[in-house]
Amino acid sequence: MSAPSVPDLLKRALVGRPVRSESMAATLLPKRIALPVFASDALSSVAYAPDEILLTLSLAGMAAVTLAPWVGLAVVVVMMAVVASYRQTVHAYPSGGGGYAVVRENLGHRAGMVVASALLVDYVLTVAVSVSSGAQYLAAALPAARGHEVVLAVAIVAVLMVLNLRGVRESGTAFAIPTYAFIGAIGLMILVGLWQVLTGRLEPAASAGLTLVPDPAFTQGLTGLAGGFLVLRAFSSGSAALTGIEAVSNGVPAFRRPKARNAATTLLLLGLIAVTMFMSILLLAGATGLRIAQDPATQLLDHGRPVGPGYAQDPVISQIAATVFRGAPALFVLVTVTTGFILVLAANTAFNGFPSLGSVLARDGYLPRQMHTRGDRLAFSNGIVLLAAVACAFIVAFGAEVTRLIQLYIVGVFVTFTLSQLGMVRHWGRLLPDEQDRRVRMRMRRARAINAFGAVLTAVVLGIVLATKFTHGAWITVLLMGLVFLGMRGIARHYDTVARDITVLDPSASRALPPRVHGIVLVSKLHEPAMRAIAYARATRPTTLEAVTVNIDDDDTAALRRAWQEFEIPVPLTVLDSPFREITRPVVNHVRAVRWESPRDLVVVFVPEYVVSHWWEQLLHNQSALRLKARLLFTPGVIMASVPFQLHEADHPDRLARPPLPRRAAR
Repeated sequence: MSAPSVPDLLKRALVGRPVRSESMAATLLPKRIALPVFASDALSSVAYAPDEILLTLSLAGMAAVTLAPWVGLAVVVVMMAVVASYRQTVHAYPSGGGGYAVVRENLGHRAGMVVASALLVDYVLTVAVSVSSGAQYLAAALPAARGHEVVLAVAIVAVLMVLNLRGVRESGTAFAIPTYAFIGAIGLMILVGLWQVLTGRLEPAASAGLTLVPDPAFTQGLTGLAGGFLVLRAFSSGSAALTGIEAVSNGVPAFRRPKARNAATTLLLLGLIAVTMFMSILLLAGATGLRIAQDPATQLLDHGRPVGPGYAQDPVISQIAATVFRGAPALFVLVTVTTGFILVLAANTAFNGFPSLGSVLARDGYLPRQMHTRGDRLAFSNGIVLLAAVACAFIVAFGAEVTRLIQLYIVGVFVTFTLSQLGMVRHWGRLLPDEQDRRVRMRMRRARAINAFGAVLTAVVLGIVLATKFTHGAWITVLLMGLVFLGMRGIARHYDTVARDITVLDPSASRALPPRVHGIVLVSKLHEPAMRAIAYARATRPTTLEAVTVNIDDDDTAALRRAWQEFEIPVPLTVLDSPFREITRPVVNHVRAVRWESPRDLVVVFVPEYVVSHWWEQLLHNQSALRLKARLLFTPGVIMASVPFQLHEADHPDRLARPPLPRRAAR
């Protein structure tokens, strides 16, 4: 057995040993592991969705900020409606695919591709937004990291990629502790904060002494059309809290049996925990009187003077934790660090959802077939690597700034929510006429009503999101969705064409042999690789056989002719002229000429090739052969046959005892 190469050793060290296909059942997730794997995105939204509501309302001053809990309550209503609706989807479609599977089956292939493009783009943005937000929180806890958020975010994505390449269960186990630590830390902060509110011991936040002034465009507050539009914009930004809910429905096959029930339970737990955290943070933000502004340098005043660009504005949770745990700095650090971690782990939801959805789309012919293949660790490795690469590109392009990235966010989520709920309404409508059991019919009607309510609600939110965010960057998301949609259509069209072209129409004709086979052996010098190619070509017994060389140097060609006669090679040698010292064009023209003379015959071109021991040695050999194969590959009726020759065979004892060829012929 040969020793493993350096790349193989590195891969084993990072990813681990391969896992047999029979071990697939062992990778399925119990609920306690599935929660951190699939719910971390939705849980993490409580770390930045309240910020986005407060930041948007701050444009109109403090009077507008007091509306934050009511805006949050509207978000909670939508979230619980979507959770209830997706619980119906999980039970109806336990095979996975989520919104895509629902829409494709009930609303058609094109609508399914719209949802798929929305989900794929949204998963990429989930990684970009979550990791960028996590990098900002970590920079708040570690001042040395300030100014290096982009590098930190890219490094985090690389680590997440490697962990997920090791397998879903292994990555889920690794992420379970930080996720539950975040839930515990935020839960403790909420309990202590609410207790301080009830007992009157809650102190104001450090930023409460600052004065928040409205942006010049909103000096009249929330009056008029602009004010109402700002509230709607705050609601659309806060709706980022709904991201990640669809990941559970996409990942149902990863759950242990009973899959649908376990997935539905996880989805319910996700919704309850996220809603509790989300509303509690908004209420504590109001109780502490913290100040957070879209442009803190000019909107925040200290004793009537702007704080200036040197002011470092911490996120909402950091300010609340610093206030609630003012006498316990260790607990403040715990909340801040675990929040940073959960924001990073939120990207892990996408690292599970994107490859799973990509596998389903590849199976249906909308993405390259390689996306459907599991890697050594039974994870969809190609999808994981692709997601990491595209997310890093977004992080670098937008400078890891959450405020810029968030404008691209959630458009795809609500497109998926709306279409999938419409698909579920149609799903129940198709099943109801055939169902005779009264209790089952009542359950179906109740499920249809839930899905219909969710569809109307999410359609309204989608309209608000598009209206309020389109000019702020959402148009980029719409454009990306369109490009992904067109790409999937092109891939599907290509696969359909290939399937049509390779379909056997007449079995008897397909088994018929060609009338004649013309063999052509390409030679440059008379050496062992050429001799092996000639021997192999003769063994195939073609109808005609010739050796072909290109005259680049008259002396070398003359030497080849002499060696050919000396060794009495029983194959005619054809010399092609090349006045411009080309090799590829004369050979291609000669092969096409043979093909032109006998259109129904088959032409087999035998190419001797070196097999080298190291990758860098490949650069020194076979370049002419590669160019020839690239040109002849698209010529109908021509088959390329590579005849390998391992260079280390030259050290074999049998060869050392044989006399060498003449020097000029052996070069």
